[in-house]
Amino acid sequence: MFDTFNFDLIYRERNDVTPLVVMMCGVAGSGKTTFSKVLEQEGFVRLSIDEEIWATNGRWGIDFPMEKFEKYRKDAEVKLRNRLIKLIHDKQQVVIDFSFWDRGRRNQYKKLIEDSGGKWILVYLKVQEHDLRERLTLRNQRFDANSFPISEELLASYLKGFEIPKGEGEMVIDN
Repeated sequence: MFDTFNFDLIYRERNDVTPLVVMMCGVAGSGKTTFSKVLEQEGFVRLSIDEEIWATNGRWGIDFPMEKFEKYRKDAEVKLRNRLIKLIHDKQQVVIDFSFWDRGRRNQYKKLIEDSGGKWILVYLKVQEHDLRERLTLRNQRFDANSFPISEELLASYLKGFEIPKGEGEMVIDN
């Protein structure tokens, strides 16, 4: 999927003494986890809310009711945000495998990263709606931390609520 992407900018930035944090941005099914795992193979520490929730609470809709998801998501994010700060202080390169749906949250993390002594790159994975639907249909058949079921209604709400980064220093990958 990312065979043609030029990772030079990320690798160049990584070689600086300031820890690099790659912030993934995109709707569910856009390829954030796939991209993040490529960076993880290159030595980045990957932080994933979905995997943290899975490890702590199991799968939503099966191991816990959907109503608890938002509480578990917030708990996981607090834990991972604290880990992010420690990783930056330890001079580790990090990839944050979150959605970063809204500008306000992206700006909070950019400030957190800079205040902790790191620098950031915002990677926005731009995917056409019909491609998202195809990917999610396949993903919904899997049973792992990154494959929680997404209905047509949930996808519609995700698309409606997503704030596309524009003028935020983003690197756009037309995926």
